[in-house]
Amino acid sequence: MNQPENVLVTGGAGFVGSHAAAFYDKKGSSVTALDNMSRIDTLDTADGSRDTSAYNWEYLKEHHPSVDLIKADVRDQDTLEEIVEGHDAIVHTAGQVAVTASIQDPRTDFEINALGTFNVLEAARKVEADPAVVIASTNKVYGDNVNKIPVREENSRYWYDNPNYEDGIPESLSIDDCEHTPYGVSKLAADLYVQDYANRNEVDAAAFRMSCIYGPRQFGNEDQGWVAHFALSTLRDEPITIFGDGKQVRDVLYVEDLIRAYDAFLSDPEGKSAIYNMGGGANNTTSLVEFLDLLEEKTGKRTDISFDEWREGDQKVYVSDIDRAREELNWEPTVDFETGIENFLNWYQDR
Repeated sequence: MNQPENVLVTGGAGFVGSHAAAFYDKKGSSVTALDNMSRIDTLDTADGSRDTSAYNWEYLKEHHPSVDLIKADVRDQDTLEEIVEGHDAIVHTAGQVAVTASIQDPRTDFEINALGTFNVLEAARKVEADPAVVIASTNKVYGDNVNKIPVREENSRYWYDNPNYEDGIPESLSIDDCEHTPYGVSKLAADLYVQDYANRNEVDAAAFRMSCIYGPRQFGNEDQGWVAHFALSTLRDEPITIFGDGKQVRDVLYVEDLIRAYDAFLSDPEGKSAIYNMGGGANNTTSLVEFLDLLEEKTGKRTDISFDEWREGDQKVYVSDIDRAREELNWEPTVDFETGIENFLNWYQDR
């Protein structure tokens, strides 16, 4: 395995991207973080107190001054190619991140997620440095096929009622013949381009279809980053609206575990798959109402909760089958949810 020497992180001021930049800076790599700082403009429910990009941009400046911070846009192909040259690894996390925003403005969603990823792949293909690439994809690529799997209702959660899915959703689940959202479609288009470039040996690349990633330096809101949104709202005594009944289940993955998975691919991409379902897996799951109970246990607080209709594209249960990542990347989640949430709460209270 070879540690990347020169790493480009797109979306470097984002939650995942800033952790990737910090990870490689600590390991001694030369790191460039690229971001256009548009997150707060594309999320209706984000305000100045939850501006992840602004916070993490300043965090990198202060704590990782050797990281080269560049304000640029992945939709600008010419500038992107100039920046990509000289890097042997790319962590592509720049993206439009919310289903709701994609429904309101599908063109911008497409241009950032699909065209932006295409630009990254083309730049990687063209430059002499020949970088390996990991892409932050999403479980939303499976669309409503996830909801076609039977589930049973238990006391505080739903769970799969088909033994074939006890370990979660595998990469082989169909992406076809079902309802999608613009966000799911734009990320799927990007995902398919990754597979095409990888399978034609144009670029060593993999798309990581992520479930719920959480951890310090994340300012979630109603549209995206629900774990952080619930935690921050509880700490601030701000009301929470749950869309659905709160029994929907997700697998949850601590952000540093995610970055280790990225690194496992980038350090040794040869012969690896082009897609990985990426999350905490069946051993790291929570429902919304179970998480509220955990927060009350940890903080002694429970904020006001109201319920509303299910939102378009939501899934009653989504859990990643992470066997492929285990086997091919020799990777395993190491931070359990309770410990990860304690880390998040400590970060917020100490910052």
